Amino acid sequence: MKTYLVGGSVRDELLGLPVQDRDYVVVGADPEEMVRQGFRPVGADFPVFLHPRTHDEYALARTERKTGPGYKGFSFHAAPDVTLEQDLARRDLTINAMARTDDGVLIDPYNGAADLKAGVLRHVGAAFVEDPVRILRVARFAARFGFAIAPETLRLMVAMVARGEADALVPERVWQELARGLMEKNPSRMIAVLRECGALARVLPELDATFSEPQAPEAMARRVEHAAAAGNPLPTRYALLLLDVGEDSAASLAARVNAPSECRDLARLAIREREVLAHADEADADALLGLIERSDMLRRPERLERLAEVAEADAAVDAARKHLSRDALHRALAAARGVDAGKVAREFPEDIPGALRRARLAALAALQTPTGH
Repeated sequence: MKTYLVGGSVRDELLGLPVQDRDYVVVGADPEEMVRQGFRPVGADFPVFLHPRTHDEYALARTERKTGPGYKGFSFHAAPDVTLEQDLARRDLTINAMARTDDGVLIDPYNGAADLKAGVLRHVGAAFVEDPVRILRVARFAARFGFAIAPETLRLMVAMVARGEADALVPERVWQELARGLMEKNPSRMIAVLRECGALARVLPELDATFSEPQAPEAMARRVEHAAAAGNPLPTRYALLLLDVGEDSAASLAARVNAPSECRDLARLAIREREVLAHADEADADALLGLIERSDMLRRPERLERLAEVAEADAAVDAARKHLSRDALHRALAAARGVDAGKVAREFPEDIPGALRRARLAALAALQTPTGH
C-alpha cells in the first residue's frame, strides 16, 4: 500500500500558490484494508476515505469506463492492481495529472510540469471527450490561470459540443462551475472559452444571444473584470454578467442553471434599475424612494452595496454613465429608514402606507435642500 499526493495540490505547489486541500491516491489497497488502517469511508460512487487524524481525502487508485451519455455515464474499477499511472491517465488536464511521493519525488508521466511552465491547458488523453464537465473545467482553469488552451484540446472541446455532449450537463454542475469561474481572477476568460468552443450557446444560450451585438462581449468582459479587480462578491459578478441580457432572459437563464435566489434577485434588480442607478446622483426624492422601495432596501439594506457595485462597474465601462455616489445613496437610505413608522401609524391610522411614504419623501427631500434655504 502506497500513498501519493495528487492533482491540484501538486499543481499549486509548483506554481507557488497556497494549497487549500490535499488529495491523495492509494495504490495497492482495497476498501477493507483502508478500514483496517482506521480510514473512514465517505465515497458514494467510488472508494474515498477520510484520514483518521488529518481528515484529508484518500481515494483508491481507479480506472474509468464510459457507459452512457453525460458526466454520470461511467463505471469505475478500483482494485489493488490499478497503478498510479493508470489513475493519472483518467484525469482531465496534464497540469492536474501529477503526483508526489511521500519523500517529495515528482511523478509526471504526461509532462504536466512543462505545460505548467509554458502556461498551457492540454488534455491528458483521448478519454477527455467522455466527460462534458471537462469543457467547463477547462474554461474555469483558463479564467484562474490565464493559460492558453492547446489547439488539439480546443478541437476536442468543439467536437464534444457538436456531438451534443454539452447538452447532457445538469443545471447544478453548470452553476457550480460558472459560480467558481466568476470568482476567478479573470472571469471573462471563462465565458470567452465557452463561446469559442460553442458551449456557451448550449449551456447559457440567453447570454450567448447578446453577443450578436459587436460591442457586447467586450463590455461584459470589462464589467466582470472590474468587479473581479474590486473583489466584489458572486451576486455582483453574476448580475454584471447578465446586465445586457434583459429581464425575461435573465429569469430564464437563472431557472436553467438553478441560480441561488440572492444571485437571480440581484440580476433582476440590476437590469430593471440600470437607468435609475446611472442617474441616482441627480434623482429627486420620489425617484430615490422608488429605487429604495423596489429594491426592498428598507428590509435588506445590504442590497444598496450590491447595486452600487453593479453601477460602478457599469459606469467604468460606459462613459455615458455617471459614477454613483455611494455616500449619497447611503444618506438617502438612512433618511428613509429613520422615519418613525410607529409614530406615523399613530398619527395617520386611516392611511398608514400613504402617510409613511409621504414622511419618507419629506425626509429625502430635506437631504436635497441646500442649507439656508
